[in-house]
Amino acid sequence: MEILDLKKKANHVRQLIIETLVEAKSGHSAGPLGMADIFTAFYFKILRHDPKNPSMEERDRLVLSNGHICPVQYCTMALNGYFPLDELKTLRKINSRLQGHPHRGALPGIENTSGPLGEGLSQAIGMALACRMDKKEYYIYCVTSDGEHQEGNTWEAAMAAGKYKLNRLIQVIDYNNIQIDGDVSNVMPLEPFKAKYESFNWHVLEVDGNDIKAFLEVIDLAKQVQDKPVIVIAKTVPGKGVSFMENNYRWHGNPPDVADIPGAPPKGEQGKVALEDLKKIEDRLNSL
Repeated sequence: MEILDLKKKANHVRQLIIETLVEAKSGHSAGPLGMADIFTAFYFKILRHDPKNPSMEERDRLVLSNGHICPVQYCTMALNGYFPLDELKTLRKINSRLQGHPHRGALPGIENTSGPLGEGLSQAIGMALACRMDKKEYYIYCVTSDGEHQEGNTWEAAMAAGKYKLNRLIQVIDYNNIQIDGDVSNVMPLEPFKAKYESFNWHVLEVDGNDIKAFLEVIDLAKQVQDKPVIVIAKTVPGKGVSFMENNYRWHGNPPDVADIPGAPPKGEQGKVALEDLKKIEDRLNSL
């Protein structure tokens, strides 16, 4: 029953993402939808945290490196009680706490500022080193993207984490194979990805990132590793749950109702159809 409840919450998060992006008329669709299961698992099961006390010292840290997928983080946090759901309507608007990339200090519970890709892993390493120096026991989870692994600074960070054997650092990579210009495997291939991280002294695990039960199990395995950092390669479906968005790189940086995209409903109908798709999933989950 617990897994079913988490699936329902993830679908609710997806609905909030669509509603929020339609209101904003700006933002990214595919990545947030694809990562809804993982963020639901984090905020409703994995993380040691407290929405009423977001700065508690012993909390786990969740660092979002690929900040453009922040609608999924905002929607999950709002559903978890960090701030009112109505505030989601302010996404990407002037003076909003919900900027297009997360900004530390603007919103309680946001651990890092992200915008330029490739910086989050370095930020997480700093936190992991501080955790060790202070003899604390919290975990640092760093969410990254496959596309940002085309940047050298990400690999410099990976090398440092391996050298210092940061065993309370768990990286989760959204390996969805899309970026703004096309498929990652065409723009700049990353394979053999697992072997690369192993050569940098990381423990590598792989999982279906849209299977909540499997993701919870792989995080349990990751926490058992005591002698090195861990990366979880999470294969996700970009645009998950919305039929005309799934696995289509053109939805990487487009919100519903703004762009004419081949195979999609016309502008003005995209948000409505997306919500209809997600409502069908809701009905199916409620019938179980």
